[in-house]
This record gives sequence, C-alpha cells and structure tokens, in this order.
Amino acid sequence: MTASSFSHRLAFISSLLTGASIPSTSLAFHLPTITINLQHRSLQQHHHYSNNNHQRSSPVALHQYPIDTSETAARDTITLTDWAINYGIGLGDSFQLTSSALQEHNHPTHEDVYAITSQDVAASTPLLSIPSNVILTGSMARQELGTQTYGAESSLQLSDHQPFYLFLKILAEYEFGDQSPWYYWLNSLPRYYSNGASMTDFCFGCLPPYAAGLALAEKKRYKQYVEALTNIPFLSDQSKQTEDVTKWAFNVVFTRCMDLPGGDLAIVPMADYLNHDAEPNVDISYDNEGNCYVYSMRDVAAGEPLVFSYGDSTNPSNLLARYGFLDESSAATFCKYVIENPTFEMFNLGYPSSMYFYNDGSISNEVWDVLLYELLKVSPEEQQYFYQAHMSGDEGTKASYHDQYFAQTYRSLTSHVDYILNELEELGIGLETQIAQGQDKKRHPRLPLIMRHNEFVKATFDNVRQNLDNMYA
Repeated sequence: MTASSFSHRLAFISSLLTGASIPSTSLAFHLPTITINLQHRSLQQHHHYSNNNHQRSSPVALHQYPIDTSETAARDTITLTDWAINYGIGLGDSFQLTSSALQEHNHPTHEDVYAITSQDVAASTPLLSIPSNVILTGSMARQELGTQTYGAESSLQLSDHQPFYLFLKILAEYEFGDQSPWYYWLNSLPRYYSNGASMTDFCFGCLPPYAAGLALAEKKRYKQYVEALTNIPFLSDQSKQTEDVTKWAFNVVFTRCMDLPGGDLAIVPMADYLNHDAEPNVDISYDNEGNCYVYSMRDVAAGEPLVFSYGDSTNPSNLLARYGFLDESSAATFCKYVIENPTFEMFNLGYPSSMYFYNDGSISNEVWDVLLYELLKVSPEEQQYFYQAHMSGDEGTKASYHDQYFAQTYRSLTSHVDYILNELEELGIGLETQIAQGQDKKRHPRLPLIMRHNEFVKATFDNVRQNLDNMYA
C-alpha cells in the first residue's frame, strides 16, 4: 500500500470520528462485494439507546436473528470485511483473512480464522487502522452500563473488574441481535474453545498439576462471572442461564482482549484476528484519541500469518489454559516448580517468571537460585547471606554457595523432574487409551490437544533430565 492510499484511509476514518466530509474520490476502500443489512443503528445512536435501556430495571428484549453460540454453530466470516469497511476500519491492501480446519489426531475440531498478508510487505508497512469508537474497552463498558452493575462488581471481590465489564458488554450486544453495530463481527467469532473455561472435570484430570491448576483457575473465574449475573437486571434470564451464551461471551473476552497502555483492557475488532507467535511480525499501537494501528515489524512474505505475542511465550501451559492452544513456537517452558506461599525474596530471585527449562535441556540460573534459597531455609543466616549476594550482584559469593550446596540442589531438582515425568507418563498412558478407544471424539474432544501439550512438556523435561545426567557423567 502506498503512503498516499493509507493517508486517504486515515482521512476517511477521521471523517467518521469528527463528522467532517471528504471528497468521494479520495476514498481508497474497495466497494463491498456483498450487500449487508445496515438498518441497525450507528455507533453513536446505539450508545445513546443502550445507555437509556441499561438504566432500566427490566431486561432488554431479544431481537431477530440472535447469534447461535452453540459449539457446533458455523461462523459467518463472509460479511466481516464489508462490515469492517462500513464502520471505518482501514484494511491495508495486503491484509487478508484466511481459514483452516484444525485437526487433532486426524479428527477435525473447529475452524481457525486468522490474518495473513496476501503479498510481500516491507517493514513498517501499515496493515490495519481501527477507529476508537469501534474498539470495546472495559472502562467505556463500565461507563455505558451504568450504576446497576455495581452490585455485581462488589460481589466478585476482584481487583480488576475491566474484563467483567467487557463480559457484560458482549452479552448486552448479543441481546441486541442484528440491531447491534457489532453484530457481524460477533457472528464471525469462534464458538468452539479448548481453554480452561471450556474444559470438563475429566480434562483437568488429564493435565499435570501445574497446568491443571491454571485451567481450573479459568473455570473458577467463569463461574464467578456467571454467579455475578444474578445482580444484573438489564440482561434476560434466558441469556444469564444459558451456558452456551455465557461461556461464549466469557471466552470472547479472555481470548481476544489485550492490554492498553493506560492499564485498560480492549477488544479490537479485526486486530483480534492476529494469531500468536513467540516471534511477532506486527506491532500494535494507539494514538492519543485511542485509535489503533497495526504495522509490520519486519519484511513479511506473501501468505505468512500476521502475528503478535499474546503474553509469556515461555509458559505454554498458561496459554493453553487461557486461550486454548499449544504454543509450539516457545523455546522454553516454566519448570513447573510450584512453591506454596512464596516470599517477596523468592520473587526477587526469579520465581516463577524466570524459572525456565529450555527445549534443548538447559536450565535457567533462576531455577538453581530459587532451589538453593529454599534449601537454605534450615539455616536462616546462610539463606540471608545468599540472598544479599544476589541482590548486590555479588556473583562470586553466589557461585561459592552453589558449589558448596550443588549436591543438595541437584538432588532436589532431579527429584522434581522425575516427579513431573512420572506424572506425564501416567497421564499419557491414560490419554492414549481414551483415544485408542475413540471415546474422546464426542465426549472429550479436547483430549488430543491436552495430549499434545503433555507430550510437548515431556519432551522438554526429558532433555532436562538428560542434561542433569550429563552433569554427573
């Protein structure tokens, strides 16, 4: 895309936000090839209408053409591009959505729709621009939905309520049906998820303890949100009591929201079709008015997925629990060493954020540091000397402590690795039995993904165990 054509698109977006007119000859958007129903309200009209309705004590009536949120429902992505253009989203000439059927053990599970570039693009090429009035944020949802949400907010007893307000916003727009300005975007979103909120109790039992704990935490958060809906008067009982609807809304928020620079949370339509990779090729930024821009970070070849990092790429278990996919691009994984009630000192030593096992079997220094600090608790004075050496950067003193206590830390780490490997082996036998019997396809369709996760973690731990063996070879 030329700089001139992109500036025309930004001018068009600016006109939508300010109400100014621009010559039709300057528009660089392609005309829609499909006519979609634009009878629903403009964003400004809709915000005014929904503000008035949400202050009522009665629920909003469901409209025609509600979104089918069942896991087997088809996604309508055909009209998505036209919807985006009609609402002022600037699509770069090379930006394209494509899809592929995801399979587990030759069994199709669901369709993955994601962004690619249709042609070679150079670094710093603009790919997307999304006006702020299309972006859903937690703070704006809270302001729009009004004081009747405060009872639900207090019942949650959470420090961060932004995701909950996005959850309510998605449910409110769902109830507006095809009258919602976001209808065509919402109807394009996935229905099938494999994250912790969507897993069954049987799934949790098939994960190793650390991953199971993360997945269970997502399920618990989902249940808390559903319980809090009893304090929301403007949503219908039908929506609040239909698990397919509430789980879909929850998953839309937690698999598609991203952090904003000021601490808010946002769901950015179209940018939410960027997949994850440990090595991103796009950058997402915002201007002072809250408009979002996506640029290429490097040269990107035609057909290559457009990706950014969803978070910690060294913790595939966390990404599985929240997003429902296995990050095989990760070069490392958290060592799964869990400490109950970790102290402030342990966090300073690198627990848990820097305790890595790398795919080649190498072990981060922080793993050894935390293990040694744990072992030294029987000698508080020595433990404090070691900690002070760490905080002051005295590597010589740290090294002498590691040499002195290497046999103990080695045994502790080896015991931990063997425990995890044993857990994974036992889980693997059970999973293979389930898959061999074909019981997973209908009752537990997420088992093949869980099995791949466990195999990925096991391969790393096997390499770490070999590395530990070599230390005494």
